[in-house]
Amino acid sequence: AVVSGAVKASQLIDKESKIVLFGDKQRIEEILAQEKCPADTFEIVHTTEVIEMGDNPSQAFRQKPNSSIALGFRYLMEKKIDGFASAGSTGAMMVGCMCTVKQIEGIIRPAISSVIPTIDGGEVMLLDVDCKPEVLCQYGIIGNFYAQGVMHKKNPRVALLNIGEEKEKGNQQTKAAYEMMAACNDFNFVGNIEAKHLCTGDFA
Repeated sequence: AVVSGAVKASQLIDKESKIVLFGDKQRIEEILAQEKCPADTFEIVHTTEVIEMGDNPSQAFRQKPNSSIALGFRYLMEKKIDGFASAGSTGAMMVGCMCTVKQIEGIIRPAISSVIPTIDGGEVMLLDVDCKPEVLCQYGIIGNFYAQGVMHKKNPRVALLNIGEEKEKGNQQTKAAYEMMAACNDFNFVGNIEAKHLCTGDFA
């Protein structure tokens, strides 16, 4: 699926850009042949190891240096590529970010996020959950920047996903996060929202 997606993406990107595929070269070339796509459309970096979904992310990243994730991050760190994405182990990707790319100074922990379509044709971005209050507040800042710069929203509404809309709802963690976010002037905080509001786009 990743290779097939790369074939479609290659038809949409700028002609001066090139997609680099990391993985089993023979298998990749077999799929490209099935897709009737010339192999030289891509740069292929052969790998001999695989970080499995059940592997310990930290150990696997160190013990499998010739995996697609480890090699991809090495190429990124050496500026041989401009960006790197994987459909593999999320944990290993997070470890790779922390070990090679490093986070921006002041960022406590990177956020895993997903853009969700809303029923009115808009978009909502959901960032990592189950974090310390100060991290959740910082995710509000990061998400705000992303929504402005990438999603082109002029004044994004940032909300805290909780078990109820009322300020006093939730556990100690979410209550503390609410107080921090309400006191933060770096984004437009609109309070708590429930899961049922995620796909409406009405609140945040």
